[in-house]
Amino acid sequence: MTDPLFLDHWNSEDINQAILDVEAIQEEINYKQAQDSLKNLVIHIDLCEQEKIGLESNIAHLVSMLEKMEQSVVQIAAFGMVGRGKSSVLNAILGQEIFVTGPLHGVTRSVDAANWKLTQDENYPEVQKLIISGMGNAQIQLIDTPGIDEVDGETRELLAKEMAKQVDLILFIVAGDITKVEYDALSQLREAGKPMILAFNKIDQYPEADRMAIYHKIRDERVKQLLSPDEIVMVAASPLVTEVIKDKDGKIKSKKIRSKSQVDALKLKILEILHREGKSLVALNTMLYADEVNEQIVQRKLVIREEAANQLIQKAVMTKAVAIALNPVTVIDLFSGAIIDVAMILALSHLYGMPMTQQGAISLLQKIGFSMGSISASEFLATLGLSSLKGLLSLSAIPTAGVSLIPYVSVAITQAGVAGVSCYAIGQVTKKYLANGASWGPDGPKAVVMSILDSLDETSILNRIKWELQQRL
Repeated sequence: MTDPLFLDHWNSEDINQAILDVEAIQEEINYKQAQDSLKNLVIHIDLCEQEKIGLESNIAHLVSMLEKMEQSVVQIAAFGMVGRGKSSVLNAILGQEIFVTGPLHGVTRSVDAANWKLTQDENYPEVQKLIISGMGNAQIQLIDTPGIDEVDGETRELLAKEMAKQVDLILFIVAGDITKVEYDALSQLREAGKPMILAFNKIDQYPEADRMAIYHKIRDERVKQLLSPDEIVMVAASPLVTEVIKDKDGKIKSKKIRSKSQVDALKLKILEILHREGKSLVALNTMLYADEVNEQIVQRKLVIREEAANQLIQKAVMTKAVAIALNPVTVIDLFSGAIIDVAMILALSHLYGMPMTQQGAISLLQKIGFSMGSISASEFLATLGLSSLKGLLSLSAIPTAGVSLIPYVSVAITQAGVAGVSCYAIGQVTKKYLANGASWGPDGPKAVVMSILDSLDETSILNRIKWELQQRL
């Protein structure tokens, strides 16, 4: 127990620092866990070339996000309509003219990112990225995206959605009262669940009263359901001021010139978020995106490997059914049936790219059998009872000149049918388990098993097995 006198030597600053130290340690742990999980996912994607079709960009993004975590990169992206000053705002934050700006709408044709190194996104050539190197391996990427209302609207919208999923902080730039297009885009970006700052740019173009009226309109009406007042700032990225000069004839003239940017409030807000959330923000965003891609990969495996898995299961069902039908010895029936079930599980595990050991397959079979309950019990009783009856009928085959083989075949087919249905159910459960990444999901094995059993048409499966057995026997 802590000595109360010990606490007397601690002031509030010491306690606060201790709390911050603990939070920093936990943040590092969360970051490392997310990094390890992502690395494991990338290593075990296990898709053939055909299965990767349509998922190439998603997989490439996973790899780039892993690199991002290894390099401690925080990504900040600017979104908005053309002419709102996205590039100018990013340049003002940087204090340098890095991103391309111009009087014409849509100057940003690709996403820009600042070691100061300006590059194009490998997956989206229309996006510019600026990488800024910090202490150690830490980096900040500023990303300039094309206008959300440019001509190729559908592609731009898709680009905005994909970029929003990957970045850690979203800057949404407006230059006046919000339009419906901007509100719809803001709502879609908000669905990504990322920290967001709404920057009301070009405030230098409005008189003070008009500027505040627009600000209050945005804050209290337009985005009240989407953003808190704390997430809205006013900026002037490239303000114009009037300068009075005399020409050579002594005449007084005025002209517009660029003055110092007014983005300190935005800079402070960004730093506040990065300081508050830091690596945990990157870890959370990475895992949210990775989880979404993993679900797509699982679904792709499920669809494309479905046919091959069903063929494998059907082959195992008939192998088990024939083995049970032809063998009159009870113990051998049970033993051979289990061997075939284990072999099927092993084959399915290789098909889904998650090979098991024999012991692992046996353990999975035991878990499935326990969760199946009624089917496993009926198979055991049928095997026990009908095997004994088959044995008697086969022994009497010679004295009865083969007459007893007629009921033997009927009994054998019935017993084999029950065993086949059980094997089919085991195969379907195993397939679901493996397609879900060797996981039972949040509800556990029993829920998965019961869901599959409820969906089985046992009568139809049994009749199909009996018909095929009759053809073979």
